[in-house]
Amino acid sequence: MGPGEKATAKERENAYQLGRLIAREGWVLLSGGRNAGVMDAANKGAKASGGLTVGILPSDNFEAVSEAVDIAIATDMGNARNNINVLSCRAIVACGMGLGTASEVALALKAGKSVILFTDSQESIKFFTNLAPKQVYLADNPETVIEIAKEILSKSV
Repeated sequence: MGPGEKATAKERENAYQLGRLIAREGWVLLSGGRNAGVMDAANKGAKASGGLTVGILPSDNFEAVSEAVDIAIATDMGNARNNINVLSCRAIVACGMGLGTASEVALALKAGKSVILFTDSQESIKFFTNLAPKQVYLADNPETVIEIAKEILSKSV
């Protein structure tokens, strides 16, 4: 999960590298599916490493789908599709932070899921760790995200 149009170059690069590593683990990458920001970069990284990608779209507009999405699911639900995103994942990563990403993190935490915050936003880190300290993990690079995700996945099986 991460910002779309407002994603920084660093967030897009982190997402690309994370997508590559997710694919190398043999995991499916699920994102918001659009051809913007973190979701586009993560999908492209996963495809570059032979991964399978799923995009949960906010609309029924397939023209806005990332070219690196294998399975696009149209919802025509706008931001309400964020709940589908988090409930469909066993490990949730927030790569960067924006309003939509914050809503996904909050929905995941409310559902009792663990979330990996991969962001420089100290305000977001403080906010979410105060809300759910036992569910929030912090990562400062893509490799650490994968290590934490493996730990989360080993507990959820």
